[in-house]
Amino acid sequence: MAATLDGTVEATGAVFEAKFMLPWSFSEEGAAQKHMPQLQHNMWVTNAKTAELSIITGGGKWVEITIPADSLYQHLLLTAEKKFWRCVENGEPPRLFGVEPPRPRIEAIRVVDMSSSNSWAEFAGLFRSTRPAFLEHERSKAELKSLKPEDAKEAIGHGIRAKRSKSGAVSFDLVCGATESSHAPVQ
Repeated sequence: MAATLDGTVEATGAVFEAKFMLPWSFSEEGAAQKHMPQLQHNMWVTNAKTAELSIITGGGKWVEITIPADSLYQHLLLTAEKKFWRCVENGEPPRLFGVEPPRPRIEAIRVVDMSSSNSWAEFAGLFRSTRPAFLEHERSKAELKSLKPEDAKEAIGHGIRAKRSKSGAVSFDLVCGATESSHAPVQ
């Protein structure tokens, strides 16, 4: 087995992987899930206990996610890799555990004017009118993440709960029926 690494973190021995992701489809949970197979493979090959996933988005946001090694995931991944390699050597088409393989994407080659579509007009108007709120929402999530202590698994207050997943990503939920005070001192 081999791995092509972007680098390692000298102080901890963690695998380092750098990525770029477009801002409108970016989420920490999605990024961790998307790159999990590569990170787990690289950790297995190098015998590392963690990986540092460093991401810069097209919007200039930088995120670093620490991913711990998962021995069960690595075992299943390596089993699938070995089965796939046998198919390459034998020329047999790989089988995805009894599931149909994904269909190839059709290359987009034309530009289409949607001006005459009422549905397009409706959703385009909704997109334009909600875009500022979306940007404010994303900014508030980033600020809330920066306020949450690094060693906290969960933070709750003012009707919001921030939870850290095993992969290190932070997600937010609304807390219904919050009985706490609506104002608290800023710390």
